[in-house]
Amino acid sequence: MAEKIARGARVVGERRTSLAAELAKRYESGESVRSIADDIGRSYGFVHGLLVQENVPMRRRGGPVKKVDERSSAGHR
Repeated sequence: MAEKIARGARVVGERRTSLAAELAKRYESGESVRSIADDIGRSYGFVHGLLVQENVPMRRRGGPVKKVDERSSAGHR
């Protein structure tokens, strides 16, 4: 868990750079933007902006696609 950052507090310089790197690692390891934002007490937009600034490739929306169980769909053909 990262430290909470007060809403409206400016995050600049080395602190912003190190925070962006930490959040990029968390996102790349599979954590969502929303869960990171909740954890550090900042908005989705703030976290998303830092990740974009770090040139982190963003995942598509909606999470992984769930496969339909073939047995349950057999009767619906």
